[in-house]
Amino acid sequence: MAKLRIGSRGSQLALWQANHVAALLRAKGHTVEIEVIKTTGDKITSVALAKVGTKGMFTKEIEEALHEKRVDLAVHSLKDVPTDLAQEFELAAIMKREDPRDAFISVKFSSLEELPQGAKVGTSSLRRQCQLKSVRPDLAVFPLRGNVDTRLRKLESGEYDAIILAAAGVLRLGLETHVRSRISADVMCPAVGQGALAIEIRRGDQQTKTLLAFLNDADTHAAIDCERALLGSLGGGCQVPIGAYAEKRGGRLFLRAMVGRPDGSQILREQADGTDGVKLGRETAQTLLWRGGDKILDDVYAQEVEVPKQP
Repeated sequence: MAKLRIGSRGSQLALWQANHVAALLRAKGHTVEIEVIKTTGDKITSVALAKVGTKGMFTKEIEEALHEKRVDLAVHSLKDVPTDLAQEFELAAIMKREDPRDAFISVKFSSLEELPQGAKVGTSSLRRQCQLKSVRPDLAVFPLRGNVDTRLRKLESGEYDAIILAAAGVLRLGLETHVRSRISADVMCPAVGQGALAIEIRRGDQQTKTLLAFLNDADTHAAIDCERALLGSLGGGCQVPIGAYAEKRGGRLFLRAMVGRPDGSQILREQADGTDGVKLGRETAQTLLWRGGDKILDDVYAQEVEVPKQP
């Protein structure tokens, strides 16, 4: 049996994910240690993510530990993993996906539709902000950083009327009692990879890759490859609201995707299906670009994204 070292961020959710993978590996008889690594994203907590704009801000330092062989594998939320992975690394496994949707969390209100005019909504994501403002332009959307507990405390203290979080993270932490409703993927298209965990290793480390093979879920992997192909073709990052959600139905992949302006004034949505996930993702991206997505992306990248101040 092997001795394996997992690199992980130190947040409550990241440690849950690392411990979840560690438990599955220990059940196979392996010895597992977890090394907590502070990333750029963990150090910059007072600035909205869209303002930082650093690719790999939640993975760079962990990859450095992988490269230096201080750890053997890294467990990531897949939505934090850049599409252009450095050549010396690879994703050895993508685990079965949890609920990919966004969760509506509020003390007083049970759904997005119930929020009164001008209600304060907290979210860390321009993708969520864009789609919120599209369906409810009257809402006041404010940035929200910090771990899940911190965000819930801010809600309960009255700073916000509602907050939007990934349903999967709330579920994994056993906090689903706080969820009032889940927002349909047709209304709020999820982030690429949302709800899935990725396990990253050094490219060519065949021994570790073989040990991790049992963690890979083929259907989730195919869906994620499709979503990441779309994101890569659009060249998107934290500064641009882009969503994509692919799911296997029978032998085909069904993909929903969106790109929009941060203020929600324009959103392009597209749906398509096919058997080749990467081809489907790339072709859907091209359709979005042809329909005006290229203009949206050019405009957003040409100017600094305006992120509202905290309430």
